[in-house]
Amino acid sequence: MCQICQDNVLKTVEEKQDVIQKMLREDHDRCRQSGKDVQAAVKEHRGKQEDLQDQKEAPKEKKTTKLFPNSPLFKEWGGGLSEEEQREAQTLFQSYGYNVFLSDRLPLDRALPDTREPRCSEKSYPKDLPNLGVVLIYLNEALSVIKRALQSIISRTPKHLLKEIIMVDDNSSNEDLKGDLDIYVKYLEQENPSLRIIKVRHNEQRGLSYARASGWRAATADVVAILDAHIEVHEMWAEPLLTQIKANRTVVTSPVFDKVTFDDLKVIKYQPAAQAFDWALWCMYEGFTPEYYKLKDASLPGKSPSVMGIFVAERTFLGEIGVLDEGMKVYGGENVELGIRVWTCGGSVEVVPCSKVAHIERHHKPYMPDLSLAMKRNALRVAEVWMDEYKHNINLAWNLPLENHGIDIGDVSERKKLRERLKCKPFQWYLDNVYPKLDSLDNLLAYGGMKNLDAEMCLDQGPVPGHRPIAYTCHYYSPQYTYFRATGELYVGGIKSHKYNDNRCIADVDNNNTEPGLYKCKEAMQKGMGIYWDFTQGKELRNRQSKRCLEIKNNVLLIQECSGQRWEIQYIIKAF
Repeated sequence: MCQICQDNVLKTVEEKQDVIQKMLREDHDRCRQSGKDVQAAVKEHRGKQEDLQDQKEAPKEKKTTKLFPNSPLFKEWGGGLSEEEQREAQTLFQSYGYNVFLSDRLPLDRALPDTREPRCSEKSYPKDLPNLGVVLIYLNEALSVIKRALQSIISRTPKHLLKEIIMVDDNSSNEDLKGDLDIYVKYLEQENPSLRIIKVRHNEQRGLSYARASGWRAATADVVAILDAHIEVHEMWAEPLLTQIKANRTVVTSPVFDKVTFDDLKVIKYQPAAQAFDWALWCMYEGFTPEYYKLKDASLPGKSPSVMGIFVAERTFLGEIGVLDEGMKVYGGENVELGIRVWTCGGSVEVVPCSKVAHIERHHKPYMPDLSLAMKRNALRVAEVWMDEYKHNINLAWNLPLENHGIDIGDVSERKKLRERLKCKPFQWYLDNVYPKLDSLDNLLAYGGMKNLDAEMCLDQGPVPGHRPIAYTCHYYSPQYTYFRATGELYVGGIKSHKYNDNRCIADVDNNNTEPGLYKCKEAMQKGMGIYWDFTQGKELRNRQSKRCLEIKNNVLLIQECSGQRWEIQYIIKAF
């Protein structure tokens, strides 16, 4: 058998075949001479013949080049793809923001892991629940992703509960979302004759808010679930939501979203959390109230200030309170508007941990690379209708002037009439009772860039991470955002929207140091730094503790004996 060792130096498959054939002949002769058991010899002979066949069929290993080493898609996935497959996968990724190449090759009915809280499996639900209409919104979504969403909804929702699916196409241009999708929908209708499937197609792109309202108008079921099309529902997703709504028709519910990673489409468990927002109206997760956690049961629904966008509500109640603001453009802000409206106009919002929906988290949104353009406009619209004396907090979050910001928010007269007709509570009530974690910023006096009129330079947060603010040419972008409070703190580089966060204060570190510091305000206080400043627009910026001034000398930011240098902040909220 020592001849096998020579495989490492043989150059071709043909040479290996010759060696193995020779071995087979020698083994056959030895068996005849020694009288070895014939059956055993045959078995051994066949094994070596199979080995020979493997040698003939084994493909030559071909090393492929990684064509897109900097693409997020190929950071963890796609190591075995050919160059042609890599190009296809990358092109699809750029078009959709997630891995369509892989999605097209996954089963439409793939199993999802049970990621619910353990106590959820022990719960039972009423049989006489209201029926459900599911609204799916899409714009140039991948066909396989929509198919998988439809398949999961139909197979994981009890037939006696699922009345209809409304598919709202916000003017997609992809050809496969026309004929090919129609064929698949007809197949589903044949397989599920009691299920109503409706397609609504816009003749122009109207945005998420309008599309969701279109789906609501087409629905006839007791309850509507308004979902994105890049989702897969888990088993028992509907029953917990419908149970909450059956008990209280004014509650708007949300499932817990598991994350489907954009590259390998794996499902990552997300813990139940409240769905909240900051003053720029970007959505975010945060903890439920302390009272919720005292119950020590993570399967219980928790109150939430807002929704992330996907929600389930009684259809008629949603109509009574104004569905969604159809004046919103493209994306963003409509979820916060709904949350504020529901809470202040007689309803409530709950996250239901025993309901799980897997949601693809796109790497990028192809339909609008810069979402901030639409977000600014929509946020200002929400503020104008719902936020009363706190509406200027939206301006400061986006560093926009209070007046003449140049952004057209559209006609809001009908939404204001709706608020008046419903006799909704003021926004102060919402801050006090629903979202006390949101910092009202009610003692903020001014914000924007802080310019030294003598040096013609601006206060800047400097390198991050770091604690050394600097003087820099004025550009008025986020590193130069400053905020002056009536109590004397001067924040640089942004302001936090929530009371549980700590801002960074300009500080006079000590009298022996001319370098100013930039530290978290609580940390600076603990270390005895001076964080309170006396300031009047167009005059000096003097530290209240050391009596020294913040000045610029030879383009360097210093704290030194006051020489009368003047500062001016961009936007004034209240006279000071």
